[in-house]
Amino acid sequence: MQAMRRLVRVLVVLAVVATAAAQQAPTAAPATPTPATPAAPATPTPATPAAPAPAAGSSNITGVLAKGGQFNTFIRLLKSTGVASQIDNQLANNGNGLTVFAPTDNAFTSLPSGTLNSLSDQDKNALVQYHVVSTAIPQSQFDTVSNPLRTQAGSSSPGEYPLNITSVGGQQVNISTGVVNATVDNTLYSGDNLVVYQVNKVLLPAKLFGTTEAPAPAPLAPAKKKGKTPASVADSPEAAEASPDATTSLAAARVTGGRLAAALALAAVWWGL
Repeated sequence: MQAMRRLVRVLVVLAVVATAAAQQAPTAAPATPTPATPAAPATPTPATPAAPAPAAGSSNITGVLAKGGQFNTFIRLLKSTGVASQIDNQLANNGNGLTVFAPTDNAFTSLPSGTLNSLSDQDKNALVQYHVVSTAIPQSQFDTVSNPLRTQAGSSSPGEYPLNITSVGGQQVNISTGVVNATVDNTLYSGDNLVVYQVNKVLLPAKLFGTTEAPAPAPLAPAKKKGKTPASVADSPEAAEASPDATTSLAAARVTGGRLAAALALAAVWWGL
């Protein structure tokens, strides 16, 4: 009984000590909140300025023709051959300007069937270049041009790409290629560096459409002389000479015939006996 009381006392003392120790322990300082780091202000991305649109050329060849409304075939050829871009580049860099003779759609329709399709890509390029002169010629100056004009297709020598222009008082302008004769019907555009004329026919250069000389006929082969009729085989020396095999066969036949005759003779004698 006394032992139980001692145990209770010890437990009471331990409880009192534990309570006192808990009260004397320092109170933990409250955690200091870490201030949030302010986010860096977003740097506005400057908008990329749009590239300025190229200034519309005052003398774009396809634009001039499109306004004319009846040059679709010529526009298609200019684009497919690359001559349209070439002309626009030359207009930007060539101080002498350009003159373009533009055939109408009716002019192309009047060509024989298959004319364009029969041309190679190189020939189509030359055909289009033949309608371009490397200088701007106002209609009033056609009276003073020096013929033959050299076009961008190449040489103006006869049989190549010559272009001859005649004018009466600057009013009626005729063009001759050596293959066709055309007429300037209208001035589509006239500027500082480009003049475009409407023509009623496709300008066909002699280099591509001219008449070529027929080749000289080949010399006739000399007639064979009539030879004598060959002698018969029997007359030929080869036939006269018997071959060894033929001679041997003939001799064997003779021997065989002789033996047969002798046998028959003996049989006749025996029969007679």
